[in-house]
Amino acid sequence: MQIGYKLASEAFGPDELIRQAVRAEEAGFDFAEISDHYHPWLDVQGHSPFTWTVLGAIAARTERIGLATGVTCPSIRYHPAIIAQAAATMAIISGGRFTLGAGSGERLNEHVVGRGFPSVRHRHELLREALEIIRLLWRGGYQSYDGKHLQLEDARVFDLPDELPPIAVACSGPPSVQIAAELGDGLFATEPKAELVSQFRAAGNDGPAYAEVAVAWAPDEEQAVRAAWETTRWAVTGWKVMSELPNPVNFEAASATVTPDDIREQFAVGPDPAKHVAAVKRYADAGFDRLVLMNAGPDPDGFLDFFAKELAAPLRELGR
Repeated sequence: MQIGYKLASEAFGPDELIRQAVRAEEAGFDFAEISDHYHPWLDVQGHSPFTWTVLGAIAARTERIGLATGVTCPSIRYHPAIIAQAAATMAIISGGRFTLGAGSGERLNEHVVGRGFPSVRHRHELLREALEIIRLLWRGGYQSYDGKHLQLEDARVFDLPDELPPIAVACSGPPSVQIAAELGDGLFATEPKAELVSQFRAAGNDGPAYAEVAVAWAPDEEQAVRAAWETTRWAVTGWKVMSELPNPVNFEAASATVTPDDIREQFAVGPDPAKHVAAVKRYADAGFDRLVLMNAGPDPDGFLDFFAKELAAPLRELGR
């Protein structure tokens, strides 16, 4: 069992994300996972720096903590050749601490380059081809690829690490689980669905299973609920909404009916460690072993201290 800290690139600027990563290492987190967005979910979040620049700075300022994208879409806004190069470089400069989280993307971030946002089936086809291209380039030498959606022409990643970074593939159902099992080294999910892990294992992959757990810490429960509602109510809308809307204003409209009670149902809120442990336990019981705490509370430093003093020990017991 490893416990990760979510760096919300939609909610904080680059300097603050770097600072939080350093503090997360000091607090004892095993890894830090950062979202790879072009837009925030809501305008009130107010940020969205370039994730790969932030990751490079974090690698330079930390020594032990693992690093991961959660997740990068390597097929629309980026070409997979660029992600193959970026991930290889990150693996080198982090001393082998980097994991590439990859998925089929959200319209919110991918439509910005003017290529549209395809259907779910086509997004899965794109993801498969993108991962095949990344794997091909990581073999070394000049490579070409002629797929249904993506092409590669005489490309070579010159700087490859001695040990290639693992790839954790985002999954929501059987088609994406199959891609993860075939082309990934791990699984990435946002819901405690045991069937995702069991299908992944049944397909022959015994790699790590990542999942994000929604929490909101504050000294007062009402303060935690209010902060999560203000900045993170979009998370209540569900993946079919989250993947399809194009801009923060659309998420503002889609989440207009979300109530504080909805937040209480989906987030572990407030200062009681038992609530946070219970939320994480649902994912551990479903078979996930890389659990990322996604804190929507108003005080990142308070949450990091809370983790070090109150959460780290009981959460690690879940893995035993």
